[in-house]
Amino acid sequence: MRYIEPHGHMVSRTTDDYQAMVMAGCAAVCEPAFWAGFDRGSVAGFRDYFRQLTEYEPARSAKFLLPHYCWLCLNPKEAEDLALARDVLALIPEFLGGPNVLGIGEIGLNRNTRNELAVLEDHIELAVKYDQLILVHTPHLEDKLKGTNLILDRLKAHRGVKPERVIIDHVEEHTIRRVLDAGFWAGITLYPDSKASPPRAVDMLEVCGHERIWLNSACDWGVSDPLAVPKTALEMRARGHSAEFVDQVLYQNPVRFLSQCPKFLVG
Repeated sequence: MRYIEPHGHMVSRTTDDYQAMVMAGCAAVCEPAFWAGFDRGSVAGFRDYFRQLTEYEPARSAKFLLPHYCWLCLNPKEAEDLALARDVLALIPEFLGGPNVLGIGEIGLNRNTRNELAVLEDHIELAVKYDQLILVHTPHLEDKLKGTNLILDRLKAHRGVKPERVIIDHVEEHTIRRVLDAGFWAGITLYPDSKASPPRAVDMLEVCGHERIWLNSACDWGVSDPLAVPKTALEMRARGHSAEFVDQVLYQNPVRFLSQCPKFLVG
């Protein structure tokens, strides 16, 4: 089996996880910019983090023969300080030419605040200006539907946004159809205790089809599993889905979306 891990926060993982992913059939890992577990207080802190994503993590991943790609942004959790946010966004273009940089992400909303919305709009403008792919984070739990609707409104309001170049991640049963019907890609995030379990993810695939959908593990600082994607393949096969179906969802779909960036050379 082959698969792409299209959304994995590898800075929070050990090298054992890289090794396990490769042995399970991972052909590439893509790492969105993320919250550090605390709010960073300076542009210098973000510059160092962007260097980690564009220099150190690709080198660490390469030791296990695993191509590493990344996305750059300021996480929604750190959007309340508007002055710092805009200084960080001004820094991002310096890194967009990096050989492993796929685009802008994971942008979006956390608590659906006015400042978060302002920074979301700034990120969208940045992505359009530099012709970048966009990866979007949707809020958690009771704020997800409201946040997803706000995100869709902002994306559709910008005339330069091409829906086929945007993936909206962390969809659940009550948001996935809204995302797909609007022409965007949808990402299902697999967590042991939150977001979507493997059975729920396969339920969504069976209801909504498998076009413009990818699966990811996120595998961040909390309770998460870097092998959640291949484990979900077992759920698919147990329900009678073909190897071709599994390959479409776990490998071909991510390759199709990510190959819109010419730097993505897997597949």
